[in-house]
Amino acid sequence: MTTATTMTTVPLHDETMLLDDTARLRAAAAFVREHDSASLLPLLLPGIEGPDLRALAGHCHFAHAGILVFPPDEETLRARLGGCGLTFDVPSHPSVVVRERLARRHRLAPADLDVRILRPQVRGSDGERRAVEVFALTVPPHSGLERIAASERTAGHEAHLAFEVDHPDPLVLRGLCAILARHGAHPDGGGYNPHEDGTVLYFTTPAEGVSGYRRLELYAHGDHRDSLAAHLDHPRPRPASPPAETLLHLLTGAWTTQALASFARLRLPDAMDTRTASTADGLARLTGTDPRGLATLLRYLAMLGAVTREELPERLPEEFPEEGFRLTALGALLRADAPESMRPLALMYGGPFYRSFGELDHAVRTGQPGFDHLYGENHFDHFARDPELADLFDRSMAASSRMFQPLPAHPALTSAAARASAPATVVDVAGGNGELLRHVLTAHPGLRGVLLERPHAVATARRLLDAAGCGARCEYRAGDFADLPPGGDVYVLARVLHDWDDDRCREILGHCARAMPGHADLLIVERLLPADGSPSPATAWDLHMLCNVGGRERREEHYARLLADAGLHLHDRTPLPLGAHVLHARKRPTTGNRQPVHSST
Repeated sequence: MTTATTMTTVPLHDETMLLDDTARLRAAAAFVREHDSASLLPLLLPGIEGPDLRALAGHCHFAHAGILVFPPDEETLRARLGGCGLTFDVPSHPSVVVRERLARRHRLAPADLDVRILRPQVRGSDGERRAVEVFALTVPPHSGLERIAASERTAGHEAHLAFEVDHPDPLVLRGLCAILARHGAHPDGGGYNPHEDGTVLYFTTPAEGVSGYRRLELYAHGDHRDSLAAHLDHPRPRPASPPAETLLHLLTGAWTTQALASFARLRLPDAMDTRTASTADGLARLTGTDPRGLATLLRYLAMLGAVTREELPERLPEEFPEEGFRLTALGALLRADAPESMRPLALMYGGPFYRSFGELDHAVRTGQPGFDHLYGENHFDHFARDPELADLFDRSMAASSRMFQPLPAHPALTSAAARASAPATVVDVAGGNGELLRHVLTAHPGLRGVLLERPHAVATARRLLDAAGCGARCEYRAGDFADLPPGGDVYVLARVLHDWDDDRCREILGHCARAMPGHADLLIVERLLPADGSPSPATAWDLHMLCNVGGRERREEHYARLLADAGLHLHDRTPLPLGAHVLHARKRPTTGNRQPVHSST
């Protein structure tokens, strides 16, 4: 046998390594032959079933089991693979992702590690072609890398099961990541490999899994570094704190809101730089603030990650010894000139809505908004009487526009844009300052838009869309929901229905149904309350709606009932950033049974 011949030609320490690697390669090949996506996912993610399981299995397929081995050279590696019945036709190529992970773990330069990838094919029990993905770290005798091989073999950091995404796009990748997170999988790195033009997202799966593997890989052909960046930024779960410490942290949440709001109100981010640090004394002179008070605020903001503290080479006054502050990427979002600045949101949450949250007791006792109790009128009327406040509110809504970024890739919009007949029309209902419509029209130059909004918002939207080069393709209408223009191809209700009670929602959806032709689509962007009570941003916004607006967040099935009452049916749903979803609805067929609701990524 080839393996035996090889064993007689290598040193004894490599002989042990060979036997171990060969056994692991054989086990990986057997595992790939025995499993398919539908049977494997519940082993990795205990409890997954129903729509989530169907969505995962429907958008990706089990592709390979990954293993890291440690041959002294490539010739030996090929012999080992041959001895396990693993053959391949294509040459190996460098592994950028695993090489960098190994370098970080063992504090070495990536250039010092020669890591290659081979994917010998294996036929699954269902006849599908799969692979054993072999990462090979070359460990020449007496190279000093033997300790790394021993450590990695024991820990099994790179052993994983991979699922290849069939038709990757930002919506699909975000949806798959959301499902995995919902079932206990935590982000665990990833990367883009230019040698094969592929993006890898790694996850650690729950300890209760029974597959024998703790790591899962999503593999997407192509360059998806925007999705990768969101994946890498996802926070790791923290160990549980003692109850008293946790409660104290929660009770001081109001301090965080006001610290960030003050940071924005005082325009401190505009006076700071992300590249060089400034002293509190110097910043105080620029912003007209007290040096000691400003230093206290900046130290707190450093805890939050909005700024970072740095030592400065020059000697400073005794009260601020060698201490400087530099703006972080998070803090830079509060600059007035930042793209998609979140400064208006900080001013709104730290201003009118902060004060009205002091009336939460009233909202819980009576079911009526605390905002109305404090200001004597609802927030729409209150803002309408104050142009500056109305403008701040519209800009604060636009500050969350990053939830709209994947929306142009939704099939309803891409199919509308692909029609060969007359240009399709997208109607943005109560579309604020046109931020969402700008995203859609910029992505699809063949689409036309209609914005329905209040008069002052229409004027703002006209300026924004003209500046973006989309104004010539957009029509503007000042009016209410009853003024919906008929004949559109796609209607959009973004963060509208959560402002209203069920009766008003039925009325709004009824206006949409009457305006929509039979072929039209309705896209509803909202945060969805989780059916299982798991932590969700929607739960926080549900409290916000109770206290400040009088509306509510809802579960998917609740929206499905409201749609059905208006003669519409829920076709599918897709996750968006910032905890949002897009609900895709159509007119109910005039004959036949109601179409079932299902989830998609």
